[in-house]
Amino acid sequence: MNFSTTRAFGLFAAIATVTIWAVFMLVTRFAVQGNFTVEEVLVLRLIPGAIVMIPWMWKLGILPRGVPWPRALILMIGASAVFPYVVSKGLEFAPASDGGALAPGMLPFWAALAAYALAGEIPGPRRRIGLAMILTGAVVVSLWPILGGARDGAWRGHLMFLTGSGLWAIYSVIFRQSGLTPMHGLVIGLFWGTLTITPLLLLSGNVSFATANWGDIAVMMVIQSLIIGILAMVLFSYAVRLLGAAESSAFGALTPILALLGGVMFLGESVGPLKVFGVVLVAAGVFLASGILRKFDAAAKPID
Repeated sequence: MNFSTTRAFGLFAAIATVTIWAVFMLVTRFAVQGNFTVEEVLVLRLIPGAIVMIPWMWKLGILPRGVPWPRALILMIGASAVFPYVVSKGLEFAPASDGGALAPGMLPFWAALAAYALAGEIPGPRRRIGLAMILTGAVVVSLWPILGGARDGAWRGHLMFLTGSGLWAIYSVIFRQSGLTPMHGLVIGLFWGTLTITPLLLLSGNVSFATANWGDIAVMMVIQSLIIGILAMVLFSYAVRLLGAAESSAFGALTPILALLGGVMFLGESVGPLKVFGVVLVAAGVFLASGILRKFDAAAKPID
């Protein structure tokens, strides 16, 4: 495979990944506003995914060996169950266009804070500008409409988006330090998330599928489990391998914009100029915070 073909596959994988991330916001918002509870959505995400990944669980193992137990617990149930639940719960209260900016959009900001707290990493000047833009855009998307009295109750969803994003950032730093491969992290999360969280979801009394037909359940199972839960992880890992972490992460800037456009086109969400400005500001900040420009600077630096 030549360089141009390799890069084309990497670009396709990166674009497909961020599209799936936006689809998660849109599909989950549609589901929890319609025929599914958040608990039902998560059950359909965990159980089929765990069944599909059984061969990899057998091959790779289901324990994050060599990791202290507090951190191992986050690796085992965080990304697969707890964080998706918190963000999905937020979509009960707030639009997907808000979720795109405040969940994946805020991730670089929280990741920088987590990296500083857990690993002592300090971002460079350009990344700090990007992080400041993300924070400013998030304030525009969330705080300003709340102060203006718009969408009474949406603050609950915004708080859950920010919480889920912050928890995911902590997971990301711990995962990077663990030495696990993305596939191993995926199977560990699916096994323990399904084993420990699914019984709690079933005991909540909110898993009956009383308002969903079998066709809806099958479609939601494929989207949530196979596409969002598994395929997005595989594609992102593939993109990182072919393009590098910085360039792959830069594509995350598309997620808030895609969620905004999808919310308007498919869910009929109301979007004003101020929100558009906030989402674009978050997207630009994500691009700067990814470190992609530093990579280009290094490539353009003349050799002495």
